[in-house]
Amino acid sequence: MRTVLPAAIGALDELALNLRWSWDTATRELFSTTAPVLWERVNRDPVAFLSALSASELEALANDEKFVSRVDRAAADLHNYLTQPRWYQNWSKEQSAAVPSAIAYFSAEFGITEVLPQYSGGLGILAGDHLKSASDLGVPIVGVGLFYQTGYFAQSLNRDGWQQETYPVLAPDGLPLSLLRGADGKPVLITLSMPGHRTLRAFVWKAQVGRIPLLLLDSDVHANDPDLRSVTNRLYGGGGEQRLLQEMLLGIGGVRALRLYSSMTGTPEPDVYHCNEGHAGFLGIERIHELVTQRGLTFDEAREATRAATVFTTHTPVPAGIDRFGADQIRHYFGGDNALDGVPIEKLIALGAESYPGGDGGVFNMAVMGLRLAQRANG
Repeated sequence: MRTVLPAAIGALDELALNLRWSWDTATRELFSTTAPVLWERVNRDPVAFLSALSASELEALANDEKFVSRVDRAAADLHNYLTQPRWYQNWSKEQSAAVPSAIAYFSAEFGITEVLPQYSGGLGILAGDHLKSASDLGVPIVGVGLFYQTGYFAQSLNRDGWQQETYPVLAPDGLPLSLLRGADGKPVLITLSMPGHRTLRAFVWKAQVGRIPLLLLDSDVHANDPDLRSVTNRLYGGGGEQRLLQEMLLGIGGVRALRLYSSMTGTPEPDVYHCNEGHAGFLGIERIHELVTQRGLTFDEAREATRAATVFTTHTPVPAGIDRFGADQIRHYFGGDNALDGVPIEKLIALGAESYPGGDGGVFNMAVMGLRLAQRANG
C-alpha cells in the first residue's frame, strides 16, 4: 500500500510515479530538498521517500504554503509536458503522407533509473534513453519488456576481493508501477499455450516514462506451474530453456499485451514495431499468426506485411550476444498441438536457420530471424 497524501500535496504521487523525474532536475530537487537526509537514505527513490515520511511530516508539508506552491508548479509543468504538442506533433502536421500514430519498442532491458532495476548494461541504458528521448520529442512510442522479480544481480566484493552476486527481490507494489486491471478491478492476464496442454500466464505492469507507457510482463502468477512462474525471475538468468520462454513471452506475449492495452485505453495499435536485439524476435511470428488468422493472408503474404512494418536493430553483433536455440527446442514449443495457427513449424525454423558460412543448420538464431522479419537493420 502506498502512502495516502494530504490533498494539498496529493500531486506528489503523480510526480513520483511518472519516471520523468529521473531526468528532470527540477522535480528531483523538489524531493531532494524536502528532506535531504531521508532522500539519500531511500536511495533517491521518490516512491520510497513519500512512504518514509510520517503522517505528521506530511501534514506539516501540506500546511507549508511555499512547499504547496512548489508542488503545484511542478504538477503544472508535468501536465503541460504530457499534454502540449511537441516536435513530433508539429512535424506530423507538415507531412503530406500519413505518419505512424503509434510505435512499439520491444527490448529485454530498460535502464530508466536505478529505482527500477530492469537492466544490466549498455543495451538497457540505450533502450531507456530511447524512451526518454521519444518522450521529450513527443514520439508516440509504447515500450514493451519483461518485469524481473530480482532484476539483475548486485555486485560486491568479499574480504578476499572476490566478486559476490546477490539477487534482491523486488516488490512491484513498492515501485513506480501500476498493475493493468480490467473493468472488474481484477488484474488482466496475458496467456501463452505451452506443450503438454499447459498455460503460461503473465501480469502486465505499466511504468510511465514521461509521455511513454512501458508495459512489463510478469510471470509471477499463482496460477502458473512453479517452473513457469519463475520464467521472469531474473534478467538473463537460468538456462537455454528459460531464456527461450522469456523470449516467447516478450515477443508473443508482448504483442498480445499491446492489443489488450490498446483495447483498454483506446490508444492506437502500433503501425511500426521496433525489435531491439533478437530477444524480442518472436513478435514477428505473433504478427504473422494474427495476419493469417484474422485477415486471411497466406504465410508468405503475412511475412512480407510484417517485414514492411518492422525495424530490427542489434546492439551486440557478436556470437556471445546472440541467443541461439536448437531446432528441436523450437519444434517442441511451436510444433504439434502447440503450433500457432498459420505458422507452419518448418517455415518458422527456416526463418531462424543460420545460413552464413559455417552456420549450423540445426541451430535457430534469434538475430537471424529478426533480420529476416525486418524491413531494415542497423548495427
